[in-house]
Amino acid sequence: MTSSRLAPGAGIVTVPGGRPAVRTAEGEFLHLDTGTADLAALTRHLVAGEAASDAEVARVAAAFEREGHAVRPGPEEGGPLTGRTVLLLGDARLTGPLARYAAAEGARTRHATPEHVGRLADGEGADASTVVVWCLDEPAPPALWDAADRLPAHGTAWLRCHREGAHLWTEPLAAAPGDVTSAHVRLRRLAATSAHRQLAAYWAGHRTPDNGPHPGEAAAALVAALLTADLLAWAAPGPGSGLPARRRLRRVDLRDLTVTEHPVLPVPPVAPLPGRGSGPA
Repeated sequence: MTSSRLAPGAGIVTVPGGRPAVRTAEGEFLHLDTGTADLAALTRHLVAGEAASDAEVARVAAAFEREGHAVRPGPEEGGPLTGRTVLLLGDARLTGPLARYAAAEGARTRHATPEHVGRLADGEGADASTVVVWCLDEPAPPALWDAADRLPAHGTAWLRCHREGAHLWTEPLAAAPGDVTSAHVRLRRLAATSAHRQLAAYWAGHRTPDNGPHPGEAAAALVAALLTADLLAWAAPGPGSGLPARRRLRRVDLRDLTVTEHPVLPVPPVAPLPGRGSGPA
């Protein structure tokens, strides 16, 4: 039988002159009562996978499992993104590190084209284990992501980021109908500023040529790490997994690498306004 091991982040702390403790993955310290079980044997069992030396060690190890502080390794070792496909588009300075991070977590990474995304958005080859990630080192022009916004309706996840001047925005991951799309983010941001006309003109390209700053190596690594965290939340098992990541807009200041988060919700559909003369006579 496979031996249980300490769960990632958990550990046993020996306190000189005091009782041992369990440090949970969340950073809490819990008193550990091993009863008659030998602490050294229990530690070897949970750390090195040594077989339980007696019934008492097995009993305490089972208690670790019940409380979630120990796990049994599965038959196949793999990262949390094992079995997932990440399709990447956009600027290599952002997609390069993201591809490395996602692959390190077990994902299959491939480069895609807007045409491929369009086919997926039409439901052709849609797959719930696939996510499209589109990264731009410039503002996203209107309509560029309209087709990709239809991906979640066909079961394909959708994640994106873009830069506006010294700020880089990572938008919420959309994985199901009703999640936040790029169109929703635009509407929310326009509604939140008094300069909505100027912001809309900026997005539409009525601006002076872009002069950066472009993400450096550290900034690109930070953005890739944030996007990878969203992918890990999406891949987590269980109903409603990754919901916070699907309601979170981040702004990364490329000058000092500070990150601010803003909650964002989908924009519900509304009925069109009646045209002139359409009311009752």
